[in-house]
Amino acid sequence: MTETKKRDYSLLGASGKMAVETGLAAAEWYHTDVTRKDMKALMQRSDAPAIRDTIIWLGSMVLFAGLGVYFWGSWACIPFFLAYGVLYGSASDSRWHECGHGTAFKTRWMNDAVYQIACFMIMRNPITWRWSHARHHTDTVIVGRDPEIAVMRPPDLLRLILNFFGILDAWHAVIDMLRNAAGIVSAEEKTFIPEMEQPKAVRIARIWLAIYVATIAAAIAMGSILPLMLVGLPRLYGAWHHVLTGLLQHGGLADNVIDHRLNSRTVMMNPVSRFIYWNMNYHVEHHMFPMVPYHALPKLHAMIRHDLPAANPSIWSGYREMIPAFLRQLSNEDYFLKRELPPTARPYREEFHGGTLAEAAQ
Repeated sequence: MTETKKRDYSLLGASGKMAVETGLAAAEWYHTDVTRKDMKALMQRSDAPAIRDTIIWLGSMVLFAGLGVYFWGSWACIPFFLAYGVLYGSASDSRWHECGHGTAFKTRWMNDAVYQIACFMIMRNPITWRWSHARHHTDTVIVGRDPEIAVMRPPDLLRLILNFFGILDAWHAVIDMLRNAAGIVSAEEKTFIPEMEQPKAVRIARIWLAIYVATIAAAIAMGSILPLMLVGLPRLYGAWHHVLTGLLQHGGLADNVIDHRLNSRTVMMNPVSRFIYWNMNYHVEHHMFPMVPYHALPKLHAMIRHDLPAANPSIWSGYREMIPAFLRQLSNEDYFLKRELPPTARPYREEFHGGTLAEAAQ
């Protein structure tokens, strides 16, 4: 019986060093075959879908915020702030993500503008997270390399529950903001943020800190938390949807592999969740082909689903398989769900140039 070796999720630790030494880091990943002509069509960028969705997103926020303020002081304000919170604390998660890839809009300044707004809402420094996410795609769920692994092994179930209310993520985001505002870039951040970009992370943290100080000052002057209900607190009370959907991306699946069909999950969702999530429910497809815009992911899914595990038909279906996997990982952190491929699919890629994936995981 092979003894389980504890995973070291630190970007400066033994697991990351082993990933580099074995060639698991920055490896060549499996991709489903798509013709060059089809891929060129899929990658075609357009401003129209993202402009439409952004008008709906920000326009709805203004409407719900206005109604929340109007009914402030009565129970009637609650549903409006709950809706505002989800658009602030959850829809911003998918917006920073897609605009960070530069694929949501065709026009660059539009991507950059929405990226900055969404990053502020979700409390993710736009410089830090641009480079962090680049590493996430290069080394998806490679232990010690990927800085965005949401569920480590064994799973910390209390942390998962608290993050549905944004508590730990927001707390760490505040600590990071204060540290960056003080001019300090951590050793781990330096492993993926180029040196010339680090001063920008510090400058943005200082701007954000000034905004939060002004908001808190306004709340004190008014003798009311209303300003904080509009700026800051929605990151807590509106976080639940982005956590609900985000855990499904990789939860319970394999780590230290180089086939996105093994470590990512596609889930069919209702239209409202898909709008909030900006089609990131097509997550295997997104990781295989990250330069395909969000609005083309359903078409990409239809083209390559013959080579993928069957998509979960609902959010509930995803959780029905993921939660038992988390519970098994509490006692056996090497356990993961290996989802069945259709007969039309090519076999999982379970070898790479540095050796077998099983060997790399030990």
